[in-house]
Amino acid sequence: MHTVVVGTSGVTASDVLAVARGGARIELAAEAVAALAAAREIVDALAAKPEPVYGVSTGFGALASRHISPELRAQLQRNIVRSHAAGMGPRVEREVVRALMFLRLKTVCSGHTGVRPEVAQTMADVLNAGITPVVHEYGSLGCSGDLAPLSHCALTLMGEGDAEGPDGVVRPAGELLAEHGIAPVELREKEGLALLNGTDGMLGMLVMALADLDMLYKSADVTAALSLEALLGTDKVLAPELHAIRPHPGQGASAANMLAVLDGSELTGHHQDDAPRVQDAYSVRCAPQVAGAGRDTIAHARLVAERELASAVDNPVVLPDGRVESNGNFHGAPVAYVLDFLAIAAADLGSIAERRTDRLLDKNRSHGLPPFLADDAGVDSGLMIAQYTQAALVSEMKRLAVPASADSIPSSAMQEDHVSMGWSAARKLRTAVDNLTRIIAVELYAATRAVELREGLAPAPASRAVIDAVRAAGVEGPGPDRFLSPDLAAADAFVRGGHVVEAVEKVTGPLR
Repeated sequence: MHTVVVGTSGVTASDVLAVARGGARIELAAEAVAALAAAREIVDALAAKPEPVYGVSTGFGALASRHISPELRAQLQRNIVRSHAAGMGPRVEREVVRALMFLRLKTVCSGHTGVRPEVAQTMADVLNAGITPVVHEYGSLGCSGDLAPLSHCALTLMGEGDAEGPDGVVRPAGELLAEHGIAPVELREKEGLALLNGTDGMLGMLVMALADLDMLYKSADVTAALSLEALLGTDKVLAPELHAIRPHPGQGASAANMLAVLDGSELTGHHQDDAPRVQDAYSVRCAPQVAGAGRDTIAHARLVAERELASAVDNPVVLPDGRVESNGNFHGAPVAYVLDFLAIAAADLGSIAERRTDRLLDKNRSHGLPPFLADDAGVDSGLMIAQYTQAALVSEMKRLAVPASADSIPSSAMQEDHVSMGWSAARKLRTAVDNLTRIIAVELYAATRAVELREGLAPAPASRAVIDAVRAAGVEGPGPDRFLSPDLAAADAFVRGGHVVEAVEKVTGPLR
């Protein structure tokens, strides 16, 4: 099994994906263990002094003014975890919880939190055992960390609360730890606070969304090319020299992908046939501009994610010179903004894909295709309601594009009076990515059928490869009406599994 070694300098996106989705094992680097021990010595020294130090010998948030006596400090750390584990609503996905815990471990191993090495090792042991704390949908404001979600994870480390075992069954966390030979942690000064105070949930969801969107944007280039073919559009608008004079990198990449898919097509360039037109509609002609803008948004979001992956997010932090200082690095604004930005880009990509689908189904705009791509229009409804479903998804995408990060709400008796709502931005982005997959699947379903209905004209070899692959996956081609939902589900699974890109790249080589 793949192993991820966690050091002091952060982790990569591929590390997060390996742990969250691939079940990779985790090891602590020797440098991380040494850094943990050194920082702990600093915290222990401060704990022994009479002067109050936030998070070490004081209360938290609006209660930070109270000095806590030594005999109550272990109870203080237990209490912050128990009281902050206040999430409500449905459980979040296993991969999100694994990313959340792993990224908290990343910051702990930086040596800036003051957590003991044995606590970090327990975090790794719980992940390696396949134990997943029960974390709920609601409870994070994206400031002072993803507090409630991280608290539910810390509760599991203490052997309290509920968790899901590797068999998928939810049981008391203490039982699961005992079965795997893991001793519950006894938290000491600052450790409870350090386990709760990070942007780890929103960052983990950002990393996974970026991976999914990278695949979906390539898939959308392919379905846009298929729609262009089915509409007898021109590929001249994809010429590199046209995109060179507006040098947005994403636009050029999308145009190049579409051109590669269309290479060798007999369906393109029929503008002067029986239904002459000077230009294709915007949804076809401007596909690279819209998808390209989304790609550039992804590039910006990836830069933010890389910076956050290299960060140590806690409050207070232990500095190399021995100081323990309060700070505001836990504020989720940098991550929250790009999560919202990605939801906007995804909504627009879904919107333009739906417009192409609608054009394929409208006999007045499809340049000779049968109404709704039906076998016997009137007797058959064809893909009429598939487009309704797609339109409903697009409408939902537009609602999800409303930013969460602009909606700060104060908490903690106005001590935490401006928050990022980054967790909420991440949760709605996950739904948006899920819906975008379905929207692209409907376009794929319609475009492949439309291309096959263009008898006598051969599609491009790459297009043919996609059609053959999707038919082999159980998505049926043209014919009389049938129960449509299973076909759409199969198309969704085909897109979701990355098979659109896989089929094309066997012909074209790697897409950009």
